[in-house]
Formats: sequence, C-alpha cells, structure tokens
Amino acid sequence: MVEILLMSSILVSFLATFLIIPAWIKRAKNAGLVGKDVNKSSKEIVAEAGGITVIFGFILGVLIYVAIKTFYFKSSDNLIEIFSLLSTILLVSFIGMIDDILGWKIGLGKKTRIWLVLFASIPLIVVNAGTPTIYLPFVGKISIGLIYPLILIPIGIIGASFSFNTLAGYNGLEAGQGILLLAALAIISAATGTTWLSLIALCMIASLIAFLYYNKYPAKVFPGDVMTYSVGALIAIMAILGNYELFAIFIFIPYILEVGLKLRGKLKKESFGVAQKDGSIKNKYDKIYGLEHLAIRILEKTKKSGKAYEWEVVLLLYAIQIIVIMLGFILIIT
Repeated sequence: MVEILLMSSILVSFLATFLIIPAWIKRAKNAGLVGKDVNKSSKEIVAEAGGITVIFGFILGVLIYVAIKTFYFKSSDNLIEIFSLLSTILLVSFIGMIDDILGWKIGLGKKTRIWLVLFASIPLIVVNAGTPTIYLPFVGKISIGLIYPLILIPIGIIGASFSFNTLAGYNGLEAGQGILLLAALAIISAATGTTWLSLIALCMIASLIAFLYYNKYPAKVFPGDVMTYSVGALIAIMAILGNYELFAIFIFIPYILEVGLKLRGKLKKESFGVAQKDGSIKNKYDKIYGLEHLAIRILEKTKKSGKAYEWEVVLLLYAIQIIVIMLGFILIIT
C-alpha cells in the first residue's frame, strides 16, 4: 500500500507531462514560439520551450508526494529541503523560459543569466542546505563552514545549470541525458538512505520519459532552456542535499569536457551539424568544438558508410554517459 501511494506521485508526473505536451505543441506553434530543426535538410518548424511541461509534471508529482507524507504518514520530515528545492527549480525554470521567449540567439545577457541563477540559489542558501564538509585527496573530510552555503552552493547551481545546457541541440539528447544522470543520483540516494531524494529524482525522470516520447528523433517539440537549466539545477541540488558532490561532479565529466571544448571555440562555435540531403550530418568545422562534433567524427571513421546520422550521435553520447556513470560507481562509490 505504501509503495503504491508513493509511486502515484511518479505516475502523476509522467501523465501530466505526457498529456499536456500535445496541447503545448499546438499553442506554441500558434503563438510563433517555434524553431528550425537545423540538423535536418528539410528545416522543419518545431514547437519550442516544451520543457515547461516537464517542470509542470515534475512539480505536480513532488507536491503529490508531499501531500501523501503530510496527510497519510503525518510526517513533516525534509519538507524545508523539498520546498527549497522546488523554489530554486521554479526560479531557474522562469529564467530559462525568459531565455526561450527572447530566442536562443538573443536571450538574456551572460552576466544577467549568472546573476539571476545566483538569485535562484538563495532558497538553498537560507536554509543552509547540505553538509559543509568536503573530501580532499590525501587529506580526507574537512569542514568549510559558511564557505559551503555562501559560495559553493551558488557555484554549483550556476555551473550545473549552464553546463547542462551546453551538450544539446540534437533530438532527444537533453532529455535522455537527464534521465541517465538523475537515475544514477536516484540510485546513490537510495543507497545512502535519502530515499526522499530518490523519489524526487524519479518524478523528474518520469516527466523526462514522457517528454522524450515527443522529443526523440524526429522531434515534435524542443525542450528549451526552461528544461535544461532546471534539470542541471536539480542535479546540483541533489548532490548538495544528498552529500555526494564528488560523485555528481564525476558523472558530469562529459559536460565539463563540453564546456572546455566550447571555450576552445570562444563560446561562438555551434554544436549543430550540417544536414545532408540523404539525412546524414557532417561536422560544421574542421576542429572539434563539442562532444557532438567528436561523436560525428567517430561515427564517420568507424562506419563503413562513413556517414553519421543525428540519432546515432545521440545514442553514442548516451553510451559515453553510461560508461562515465559506471566508472563513477566503481571509482567513487565502491
């Protein structure tokens, strides 16, 4: 009975997202909130900012979970942390939505984004979220006091939100990556006794699975910054509240590499490929400015046809992420 009640919140997240997306696609197109699918030669027009449905489903599912805890189990455990988490996610998603409405080529200024996401981290700062200890190789755990809430929490939220947004632009990539990363964190949460965090992660995973059905190749809707900023922020928040920052940083290695490659191109090189008439894609540049470019290069070198397709690039990046996660369990957890 308990399991059924708790699982109902996950089901609500899935169904809310899945059922709302078709209406969002229609409304977004009517409102002109659309973008071109640049990795396809047909340049199809696709509804933008669909990630707002993911956030809606996620928040609704988490609130159902809170209601079950409050009314059925008569428990108020972790409610402060949960509402701090939701407050930050809402603020970050609002920032992402503004970016989506203004358009990805205009959007908010870089400094404005940083300050706004810094503001979004305040709910976690004021409740002194997490544990102010860090692990240093050859030293062990040390307490860093107020440095943790005042400096490391904002840096974590800002870094995760923006870096998760860099490995993107391919049908199903962002949603699939979010599912993989959050699933890993859900497992760690369950193993370390913070099962409430696992359930929150599963609510987002359920919403992302529903979204992926419409976002997979060929996409009917794009996630937008409203989703990527929020999923990135949730990953950081889980690491903070679950006290497994080192593991979260390790499995985030693909994004750290992506940021490094983007910096190589002075943040001006796009992740997109060049669509070919036969449906394949080629690299836009001679050098590698993103893991997407690297995946295209690998596929071209290893396949007999010498051609890379968008969906293959996404699957290869999934595989890389899975390998990194498995290494994280082996090297960090065991």
